[in-house]
Amino acid sequence: MNLNEHVLAVLAKCNHLSHLKQLQAFLITLGHNQTQFYAFKLVRFCALSLANLPYARVIFDHLHSPNVYLYTAMITAYASRPDHESAFALFRNMVRRRRPQPNHFVYPHVLKACPQALEPHGTKMVHTQIFKSGFGQYPVVETALVDSYSRFCSDNRSARQVFDEMFEKNVVSWTAMISGYTRLGEIGNAISLFEKMPDRDVPAWNSVISGCTQNGLFSEAISLFRRMVNLSQEGQHQGIRPNQVTVVCALSACGHTGMLQLGKWIHGYVYKNRVDQDTFISNALVDMYGKCGNLKKARRVFDMTPKKSLTSWNSMINSFALHGQSESAISTFEEMMQCADGMRPDEVTFVGLLNACTHGGLVEKGISYFEMMTNGCRIEPKIEHYGCLIDLLGRAGQFEEALEVVRGMSMEPDEVVWGSLLNGCKIHGRSDLAEFTVRKLIEIDPNNGSYGIMLANLHGELGKWDEVRKVRKMLKEQNAYKTPGCSWIEVDNQVYQFYSADKSHSRTEEIYKILDSMLCFVSLK
Repeated sequence: MNLNEHVLAVLAKCNHLSHLKQLQAFLITLGHNQTQFYAFKLVRFCALSLANLPYARVIFDHLHSPNVYLYTAMITAYASRPDHESAFALFRNMVRRRRPQPNHFVYPHVLKACPQALEPHGTKMVHTQIFKSGFGQYPVVETALVDSYSRFCSDNRSARQVFDEMFEKNVVSWTAMISGYTRLGEIGNAISLFEKMPDRDVPAWNSVISGCTQNGLFSEAISLFRRMVNLSQEGQHQGIRPNQVTVVCALSACGHTGMLQLGKWIHGYVYKNRVDQDTFISNALVDMYGKCGNLKKARRVFDMTPKKSLTSWNSMINSFALHGQSESAISTFEEMMQCADGMRPDEVTFVGLLNACTHGGLVEKGISYFEMMTNGCRIEPKIEHYGCLIDLLGRAGQFEEALEVVRGMSMEPDEVVWGSLLNGCKIHGRSDLAEFTVRKLIEIDPNNGSYGIMLANLHGELGKWDEVRKVRKMLKEQNAYKTPGCSWIEVDNQVYQFYSADKSHSRTEEIYKILDSMLCFVSLK
């Protein structure tokens, strides 16, 4: 066995810093304290396997002239920690020394660190250095620039300019640009670019499907998922079979649209095609079944999950809370606290618990959970927690307590908070407080016609007809919008959406005829 093989064999057996130091001392006694190959192996092992960046830096700093691969190893380690300032400082030192010169391997890692260390001009500064050093036309560097502009600068115009100027675009470049569009909600551009791709791999499909799901375009996500499945079943496209990420995104879309039958089909697809059912897929199945109202199936999947994460427990608690099964949600939480090894609730857990208490009218229990979250678990309440607590108090008619919570909030109340209070006002007929609440909603979104109509109706209830006329005149002058009501139904694994007074559906005449016949039947009864 030669020395190289011996060093690599010893490194493979190292599991402690003291072992690494012994190997380092052995190399020094052989006169290899400045040998770049061994230094690189020691630095990489120390940074990645032992996660000891300080000692990796000690090894690096004792080298008289580290080569570009050693610089790349250290910058990569800092960027992945992440320690952006140290990564940038090391890159700056490399540029100033001019020995060694940065190469196309180091720039992608620099572009992950420098933009965050030098906001907001970090990417442009590195881009300038890339241009000066002559690496501007290397595909790996150009792809990293596309990703950096869109990810850290939210600048898709510059990202697209770099993308369009690329001589050699590969599937990674296309996917980086598509991901940039989806990250900033430009789904139309993302889908348009996706359709132009000459070749697509699984990450490319995942980027556009997950982008649609994350931006609320669930029907589009499902449509793309179906296309992917159909292609994967064709002989020449077997390499694009949906993986765990695809399945999780598709299940999320099914849950949000209530497509239970398609969700069941995807569940069967996972088993039939032997997609690895990891914790992420199990959690997605629980969430999908829960949102679609099949709580028995959700609980069955939950119980069959061998290693339940906090997300697993949260999915089950929130599923019960969503459908008003308060006792089941609370008992699941108590089961988690008793059975889960060292499991601590997080902010998502308490959103589910507070929702459960709201649906069950459990005021004292809800207040105790809010206090447990803030005092016991030291979790800073977010707007969602305040919204749940105010909704709970408002439904119970405890308006003074609800207003006290609003006054004590650490952030400005949003539409959810005032909307929750307004809901309680409607339940208990508090028109005076409802008027105040609606005015707060109008301050937040003056062009929302729904709030203006609410205010006009409240003035009418209170007999303030002059105020009614003023509000209606204001709505007319502002050309305020009103979000139409929407409902949907799943027929033959397809979702049909209907909006209030909408006549755009291809079978509108038939739908209205059936509605008229139903109304006639009801009136006869």
